[in-house]
Amino acid sequence: MRLGVHVYAFTVPGGPPAIGPELARVGQAVEAAGVSHLSFMDHYFQMERIHPATDPMMEGYTTLGFLAAHTATARLGLLVTGVSYRHPGLLAKIVSTLDVLSSGRGELGIGAAWYEREHRGLGVPFPPVAERFERLEETLRICRQMWDPENNGAFEGKYYQLAETLCSPQPISKPPILIGGGGEKKTLRLVAQYADACNLFATTPDEVSHKLDVLRGHCDAVGRDYAEIQKTMLYNRPVTDPDAFAAEMPPFAKLGFETVILMPPGDGPAKWIDDVAAPIASRLADI
Repeated sequence: MRLGVHVYAFTVPGGPPAIGPELARVGQAVEAAGVSHLSFMDHYFQMERIHPATDPMMEGYTTLGFLAAHTATARLGLLVTGVSYRHPGLLAKIVSTLDVLSSGRGELGIGAAWYEREHRGLGVPFPPVAERFERLEETLRICRQMWDPENNGAFEGKYYQLAETLCSPQPISKPPILIGGGGEKKTLRLVAQYADACNLFATTPDEVSHKLDVLRGHCDAVGRDYAEIQKTMLYNRPVTDPDAFAAEMPPFAKLGFETVILMPPGDGPAKWIDDVAAPIASRLADI
């Protein structure tokens, strides 16, 4: 198994002037630890279900661009972009730029969005959930067309109309598409039809096994090879003991999960990566 690190909070001592230097240290730490994926959230307000909405929150793709210059091997993406935050043509261009500037390490993590407060707060339209999923499917189609160098033609959808899907420069390596979430009727169907990877919450082996069975059924329905889809999971509980954590992972690995993603504390993510993530990464490599 591989280890990913997902930075979700920015409450570093020293306030805003200290965030940039700390994130630079995060980049150095994930490289030294052998972390395979580095991700951030795509939110404009901190999630109030975790911390106060007034806590610091960085714009995701700007942050990834900064980290591209402070990493060399880790793949870079957001976990996950809300479909409502950016027009899909611009989103494809942003991810293409990230991929080029990171020498082919960009990824697109995307989902249907949910955080109504930040939409209302910043005046971003927040359509009903059914429409958001329809927009998500169109966005996936647009991104795939934007990253097809043989197809610069128009896109005509219900919600989005693009006269040209020109994207130059093209990504160095076509960015993998990861769809976050375990919704069985819509989300996992979209994974089967469009995605290179899924991301589920690491609940219990039995629960995620059920989700994977649902995904396998959607793959069968659309003629997709289930084995092609990378399985990743977000472990959203505090981790302090590398040995105890590693002991939990073999049942998930047996189910086919290739990457487990951990979240460092916001007040000292770089040190946590040095002290906790590095030994975990070496233990996971043997699972």
